[in-house]
This record gives sequence, C-alpha cells and structure tokens, in this order.
Amino acid sequence: MRCPYCGGSDTQVKDSRPSEDGAAIRRRRVCPDCAGRFTTFERVQLRELVVLKRSGKRVPFERDKLQRSIGVALRKRAVDPERIERLVSGITRQLESGGEAEITSEAIGELVMEGLKGLDDVAYVRFASVYKNFREAKDFEDLLGTLAEAGVEPPESVAAGKPRTARSRS
Repeated sequence: MRCPYCGGSDTQVKDSRPSEDGAAIRRRRVCPDCAGRFTTFERVQLRELVVLKRSGKRVPFERDKLQRSIGVALRKRAVDPERIERLVSGITRQLESGGEAEITSEAIGELVMEGLKGLDDVAYVRFASVYKNFREAKDFEDLLGTLAEAGVEPPESVAAGKPRTARSRS
C-alpha cells in the first residue's frame, strides 16, 4: 500500500480490526519514510461490476460513488452513520451476488430508493427528485401520493405544502 503523503511503497500495518459488522477489515498504517499515519479498509469483492448508464456508456461500479450519493440525500438528517454504511454494504452485496456483471444505473437507483424509503422518507424524496429528474411540483405530489399509499407519512411541512422557514432548516 502506497503512502498517500510521500508515495512510499513500504507502509506498515500497526493495527487491524473488523469493521462494518465483520464485512470489512480496518487497518491503521504508518509510513516508515515520512511517519505519516492513515487508515485503509479491506472488503470482499465478489466480482467486478460494470454500470450501464442511460447514455449507453459503461463504467466500473464505484462503491464510494454510491456512498456519496446516499450521503447527499441524507445530508442534515439524523440517521446513524452505521445504518448508512449497512445500507451501502447491503446494496453492494446485492449487486455483486446478483449473477450479472453488468448492471443498469436504473437498477442501482431503484435499490437505493427502496433502501432510503425504509431509512428516511425525506432522503427518499430528495433522492427520487434527482434520480427521476423532477421538473415540476406535480412530480413531488405524485411521489408523496405513492408514499401515502405505502403507509409512510410524508413530513408535515411537505404534506401540508408549507414553505420551509429559517427555523425548520437544520
């Protein structure tokens, strides 16, 4: 493992421990050249996945990109980081064990929406608005209607059509 500070190729592992409910190994490393310390994570990868984008372009699947997009939807929401990590790991495992090496971006988006619906309804609406490319308020109304049919209560300010105030922003 190369040192991210000086580029040295001979880093030493100082501590290893299970992480993410045993799905990964967290390693603390130190560089003997510059004394820089950093952390790496080792995860099982069942297969190399390729994402087929809407444009037809094929790109390698990036777990970090999935985690970032879920993180954006959950920004400023009171959700335990461990639950977020479990969601990302669960989606990744589901994709890797699905049998297909090529996955459409739509399939990934649907899995994320399904996971967010059970985790946080506001994050679900945020993600859906970008993923489904909402263009007008009617799109939000339709989505909130599907949430209501599924038995999920939309957030009070959204359901009542109230504008956000400075006090309601967190």
